[in-house]
Amino acid sequence: MSRFFIGLMSGTSLDGVDIAIVDFQAEPAKLIYSLYYTYPADLLEAIKIICRDSSTSFDQLGQLDAQLGEFYARAIQQALSESALNAQDIIAIGSHGQTIQHSPNGAIPYTLQIGDPNRIAENTGVSVVADFRRRDIAAGGQGAPLVPAFHQASFQSSSQTRAIINIGGIANISYLSKHSAEPLIGFDCGPGNTLMNQWCQRHFSREYDKSGQLASEAQLNSKLLNSLLSDSYFAKAHPKSTGPEYFNLNWLTHHLEQHPCSQHDTLRTLCELTVRSIQCSLATLGKIDQVFLCGGGVHNDFLVKRLRSQLDIPVETTEALGIPADWLEAIAFAWLAKQTIEGKPGNSPTVTGANRSLILGAIYPA
Repeated sequence: MSRFFIGLMSGTSLDGVDIAIVDFQAEPAKLIYSLYYTYPADLLEAIKIICRDSSTSFDQLGQLDAQLGEFYARAIQQALSESALNAQDIIAIGSHGQTIQHSPNGAIPYTLQIGDPNRIAENTGVSVVADFRRRDIAAGGQGAPLVPAFHQASFQSSSQTRAIINIGGIANISYLSKHSAEPLIGFDCGPGNTLMNQWCQRHFSREYDKSGQLASEAQLNSKLLNSLLSDSYFAKAHPKSTGPEYFNLNWLTHHLEQHPCSQHDTLRTLCELTVRSIQCSLATLGKIDQVFLCGGGVHNDFLVKRLRSQLDIPVETTEALGIPADWLEAIAFAWLAKQTIEGKPGNSPTVTGANRSLILGAIYPA
């Protein structure tokens, strides 16, 4: 009888947690069950505060770490119940945790994800693999992105060179050459949904721009766009990674002070920033035959339309490759847990810049 892995992913969009129950004995890997579990309002507000307030106390951090661990455990228990599975059916849970700060380029590089894995293991009766990113940073890497290694294992083709673009809070690219001898390339290309979401929450009292409707009705401000694209991050060579601790509304305000813009036109310009930063990132790579999209950004119809108009390459979602676009990252962290349990590397040094391949994460036994 098959036993499965669970991937638990909470990204920089700060909306909730994706849970994927995956059968890796199937070929290709099979998504058995998926669940999106929304953060309750009080927990979401606590996460937002701790992400933007550098004066957070140890007590606040410790309490939120514990609360998130309990929350993740409840989400997994619900997923198991709804899928008619139990703890004995699961080999391990791969928990990404909620990123509070990602600072791989500081004087002392570090990254911090919370959501106590001890509580997840204790409350679910399933072993947990967590804290994936810090080992890569300890080896000189960026600690991100980690998903390209899964993209390579799942999607590399001997006949086509592919780019996998995840448009989450931050957008990242995996370049999969059809020539297997060529190294895997992957990096964060800039903001995906995070700036648009933050702008909508502040100015339009909505969590995000559904289908890109508001942006589609507004005008692009070319001066503001050029100012945003002049940021040194976009010209920086990979390996590189970033997050909303860099691309946030404070960063945006600096540019708006120089190039004032209406609220609607700013949103339109932020959408174009995501499109152009992806386009420019692809242009630094070799010839690409196909582009496949995943992440929440695939539901922004206007963003996808603009991206297709800017790329002279066929653009589809990862559904065409057999993995649902909404659940790919959660599936990837199930795979990373599998790699750790089996004593296999989870990072790719050509992506993160680490000095070697490493077994990632720590195991918290049931």
